[in-house]
Amino acid sequence: MGIQDLEFFDVNIPCLAACPVHTNAGLYVAAIADGDDEGAYLTARLPNPFASVCARVCAAPCEDACRRGTLDAPIAIRALKRFVTEQFGIEAGDASLVSQVASAPQFERDQSIGIIGGGPCGLSAAHDLRKLGYSVTIYEATDTLGGMMVMGIPEYRLPRDLIAKEIQSIIDMGVEVQTNVKLGTDVTFAEIKDRHDAVLVAIGATLGRGLNLEGHEADGVLRAIEFLINVNRGFSVDVGERVVVIGGGDVAMDAARTALRTDAYEAKASDPGSDRSTMTAALDAARTAARSGARHVTVVSLESKKEMPADEFELEEAIKENIDFIHRRGPARILAKDGKVVGLETIGVRSVFDDDGRFAPVFDKDDVSTIDVDTVILAIGQAVDVAAIGDDGPEITERKTIRVGDNDLATSVPMVWAGGDAAHGPRSLIDAIADGRKAASQIHEAFGGDAEKRPKGQMVKLQQFHRFDDLYDEIDRAVVPTIPTDRRIGLTEVEIGLTPDQARCEAQRCLRCFANILLEPEKCVLCALCVDVCPVKVISIVPGPEVEPERVGVSALLLDETACIRCALCIERCPTNALSMGVWSGVGVPDGVSMPIDLKMPIPVGGSA
Repeated sequence: MGIQDLEFFDVNIPCLAACPVHTNAGLYVAAIADGDDEGAYLTARLPNPFASVCARVCAAPCEDACRRGTLDAPIAIRALKRFVTEQFGIEAGDASLVSQVASAPQFERDQSIGIIGGGPCGLSAAHDLRKLGYSVTIYEATDTLGGMMVMGIPEYRLPRDLIAKEIQSIIDMGVEVQTNVKLGTDVTFAEIKDRHDAVLVAIGATLGRGLNLEGHEADGVLRAIEFLINVNRGFSVDVGERVVVIGGGDVAMDAARTALRTDAYEAKASDPGSDRSTMTAALDAARTAARSGARHVTVVSLESKKEMPADEFELEEAIKENIDFIHRRGPARILAKDGKVVGLETIGVRSVFDDDGRFAPVFDKDDVSTIDVDTVILAIGQAVDVAAIGDDGPEITERKTIRVGDNDLATSVPMVWAGGDAAHGPRSLIDAIADGRKAASQIHEAFGGDAEKRPKGQMVKLQQFHRFDDLYDEIDRAVVPTIPTDRRIGLTEVEIGLTPDQARCEAQRCLRCFANILLEPEKCVLCALCVDVCPVKVISIVPGPEVEPERVGVSALLLDETACIRCALCIERCPTNALSMGVWSGVGVPDGVSMPIDLKMPIPVGGSA
């Protein structure tokens, strides 16, 4: 079919290439558009043991890469994943298809694997290793598995019963779990290594970073990640009426929105057996008062609104909840009286980044103002407790993470791997899941198993294919539904799912980048009818030397993949059937690829004398 390099098609599916676990998002979005919700779910779940969780809180790098975003707005991929997980995922009860993809192995291997840390990285590794037949034991420092999914992500974004079900499906595969076993206190690294044939260190970034400001030791100064952990674990945290959160990232948004809900967390902790509806009703009056200003939460960030690293959706939701923002100001000192916080002095910020785009804030020391506060929450970063590993553990980097290889997760200690926050510092949930799966594959390979390398993709020539109608570009991106602000009582989940009609309409917007225009050069007569009919002018015929200098006396047909909308008008117009449509299986994306490569220039797909 005249395809010059099949691996090109791996990175020609931007959403798949951007996903750390290489989920073929375009394929499951198209399946939803075609009404095949079950197939869509299996496509989303097979590479991701936490599909239902990610359907609610994934950072969605696939959406950032989505080619539809260059036209108007990216596909709401995460919301569409939730649409199918609610039908067939772990939350679907008896309708769940999870048992088809997460079941006990058919045979057991002799080797035993110890995993230190029961967060998304460790659990994902346990999932894959059990499927391969290894004996797996997870050592978790707290009384609950889930890591930052449970300790860091607020319940109004991610219901705890959903996480518990997703985790239980992995445990049911035969994973042994030891909770309340803290590394360095209850067990040493050397002891765990002696018990197992291989070890994965997957501890999270549970330490918050502080600021060496005057007054930073005052009562009422909290670190965001520790604040979130304490609240999510049920500990009472009195934040008072006026809260200031310092920071501009997603953790800052979580801390600010959680500060509005501390009464709800306390109510749940005092009566853990109460259901959500009962608790919600009991808190109705209290939360209404808080919405009217009884508790005032302000976010202070160095960045402007456009510069803030926080997810735009989370930022807009915080604004809806009447959280105030003060941009382009930095903390100067914390004011205290009798050892208790009473105010925050801030200074103006002239610029946040230097000419090269590096973080290098410049302050205006003459621009000083003060905010009256009861609590200051610092959301300026997290760190890994590498000291708990001890002197007999793997080599530690200058960034206080575990040193791993450039192309793998192996550490300086034989048969010991590290992944997630432990190896890379704070990262997104989907990155942690990807590391867990990658570590499992490398451990399996170390024991002589076939590496879990993704097979090469295949091109399947289609006889029938999807066609866009003429108004495809007039369909606006679906607005992800949320409950009204005045009904955000207690810990009620804020985001809700798309309706079937909304999901089908949104999925129809997908440009189906997994489909490709194919050329059989021997059939092409260079009539240029395809060039004439293309509505977005992505096809051209040029002299051969413009593609390759030695191609003198020939012409080449070029297709710009960055602009092709897969309308297939060129195929229908071609009088010699030289053009056809093929679907690429899209499973061979190489490790390390995160964005399309070399797609800004036209791609030669064939030629003719």
